[in-house]
Amino acid sequence: MKRVDDFRLRLGNKDYVPIMIGGMGVDISTSELALEAARLGGIGHISDAMVEDVSDRKFDTSYVKDKTKTYKFNINNMDKAVVQFDLSRLADATRRHVGATMEAKRGDGLIFVNCMEKLTMNSPRETLRTRLTAALDAGIDGITMSAGLHLGSFALIADHPRFRDAKLGIIVSSVRALQIFLRKVAKLDRLPDFIIVEGPLAGGHLGFGMDWAEYDLHTIMDEIHAYMRAEKLEIPLIAAGGVFTGTDAAGFLEKGAAGVQVATRFTITHECGLPDKVKQEYVRATEDDIIVNGISPTGYPMRMLKSTPAIGAGIRPGCESYGYLLDATGNCSYINAYNREVLANPDSKTVVVMDKTCLCTHMRNFNCWTCGHYTYRLKDTTHKLADGNYQMLSAEHVFQDYQFSVDNQIALPVRQEIALA
Repeated sequence: MKRVDDFRLRLGNKDYVPIMIGGMGVDISTSELALEAARLGGIGHISDAMVEDVSDRKFDTSYVKDKTKTYKFNINNMDKAVVQFDLSRLADATRRHVGATMEAKRGDGLIFVNCMEKLTMNSPRETLRTRLTAALDAGIDGITMSAGLHLGSFALIADHPRFRDAKLGIIVSSVRALQIFLRKVAKLDRLPDFIIVEGPLAGGHLGFGMDWAEYDLHTIMDEIHAYMRAEKLEIPLIAAGGVFTGTDAAGFLEKGAAGVQVATRFTITHECGLPDKVKQEYVRATEDDIIVNGISPTGYPMRMLKSTPAIGAGIRPGCESYGYLLDATGNCSYINAYNREVLANPDSKTVVVMDKTCLCTHMRNFNCWTCGHYTYRLKDTTHKLADGNYQMLSAEHVFQDYQFSVDNQIALPVRQEIALA
């Protein structure tokens, strides 16, 4: 039986270990996690989700504080259309985050940034252009375009000097989505360098409706492989969503995938940006604890732990500080839901909003516990310690388990209590 290390992912004229760590935001896929992937010869992602807040935490900048001060007058206003991002500050935050990560890179691998189109930021086109351009300016190896069809994204950076140099890829969940994207970019004479095919078992936002359980990644991959052969396209396909073991990964590689994208198992690594107490929630979860709901203001279904504090929280929209999901008119479905409940309960000091959540604030505070379908299997990858907590892992351990394991085996770490004795 082959293992992942028997394969290589070719991008351009170089080969890489065919393991890509997904770009979990907000700073859950930290620079440290991405740097480990690159050091080990694979590909790591950072995310530019809420990049101004990430910059404030990492570099002691004051983007969020300053924005809050600017728009303080509007906090109690139901209308958020006035709240705008300063594009120069957005670019600066992106360059800081990306630039510092790239300066620290070691090894033969790559670092990409995950860029969500659904972060519309009250000016979808210009804020997206700013984020993409700034990432390229800062030297990012590549950009993965996610959470949307990105039909105009390539055109936004077509004049950038690195447009044909950086690796550009797209996440799709169907042949149809890929066909639409490829037709749109054909006029630019610039095909994507890689295509991530994400199935319905992925974490966070899904590229499916609430009928997600009717689909499976193997079938989608087969359909896209057939389409690519018919069109004589040789673009590397990366399988993502529910790839839990090295054997799972090798199975996709043997069927023609160029690589796999994985994330769930890295949520309980030291390098992951989740707080330790949240990591413990992940590893304790059972299969029944994992749900898919429609509370995201993006309109996409989202997989999470059902105990996530974001569910039912009726906090005031924090758009004056964040506002990453405001659409082109300055609106967001959570704002509508919140205002509805406030108007319906005028005498209540607090309200409960069940159908939507303030994703910006809850993601910023690590209170929206999005997760992959197989999160309940994390307890099988580590040890339960004497104090009842589970041992966290190193990103290197998880990466190499994917790389070298066979026969559906999962390598457990050296038990911490013995190692420290």
